[in-house]
Amino acid sequence: MRDYSITRKKGEWYDTRVVDSYGNKYQNYFETAHEANEWIYFVWSKEDWFNSVDSQELLYRAIQDCKEIDSKLNIREI
Repeated sequence: MRDYSITRKKGEWYDTRVVDSYGNKYQNYFETAHEANEWIYFVWSKEDWFNSVDSQELLYRAIQDCKEIDSKLNIREI
């Protein structure tokens, strides 16, 4: 369940906390409320990519391809 909070104590930056649809929790600090609000939408817009199996599989394959290229070029192993 998505949730967020933006709080600020006098003299401090905005404390921004976000929970995405998967229940992952994030926290960050911002100088302005606008930046805090933008970050919340950024986290929510990227949550499917961060949590998708496909993105992890693509990353794994990319690393394996790089290792294969290094091997063919006789470059040290990762």
